[in-house]
Amino acid sequence: MKLYRLIPIAAANDPNWDLAPNQGEVVVRARSSGDARVVAAEAELDFMEIDALPGDGNSTTSSSAFRSEKLYTVVDEPAGTYPLEGPRGVVDGTVRVDNIRPTEL
Repeated sequence: MKLYRLIPIAAANDPNWDLAPNQGEVVVRARSSGDARVVAAEAELDFMEIDALPGDGNSTTSSSAFRSEKLYTVVDEPAGTYPLEGPRGVVDGTVRVDNIRPTEL
């Protein structure tokens, strides 16, 4: 596996941040740059994990900011900073679990 750094690239006032929160920079161990986006998104809280709608098989992982090329870029992390060996997952950075925002009625 390789190490990747996900870096927010959108301006703070970009309306795309209204859809998903900025999580800051995150380093992940993944199979590819595309897999790095998935790894970071999987670390976020999902509707399936809490008693909230939509719950019946509707995951929110695909709506993560990490999956958006407008919000995040993925770059190779230089060797030596973190060990290459280890499980697929988040290596550094904090992935918040308050990413699900309540809707206003």
